[in-house]
Amino acid sequence: MRNPFQALGPQALGPQDRALLWSRLRRPVRTFLALLALLAVNVTLGATRPFAQAWIVELAVVAVMAAIIILVSMEVRHEAPLVRLFAGVGFFWAAILFGMTLTDYLAR
Repeated sequence: MRNPFQALGPQALGPQDRALLWSRLRRPVRTFLALLALLAVNVTLGATRPFAQAWIVELAVVAVMAAIIILVSMEVRHEAPLVRLFAGVGFFWAAILFGMTLTDYLAR
């Protein structure tokens, strides 16, 4: 009899199991790679400052990253309209708070 606490090795997965696992992990892996690529773009722009208005591109990259997180990681697109509304309102409120904080720092 097999020990249920024994760790499963790669040989324990058959071809169908591997195909099912990859089909389930495809979206999270692609999301992770997209976020990692956008982070690399943001860090590169912040470190090199290739032009004076690079901050506009950085804000656009951050907005795309937030949209990816909201739509894919939080799975808001599969929720009811009321949940979508409150998710949008919550992020809008966070944007207001960040804007107020930024205004305070820039006014000093």
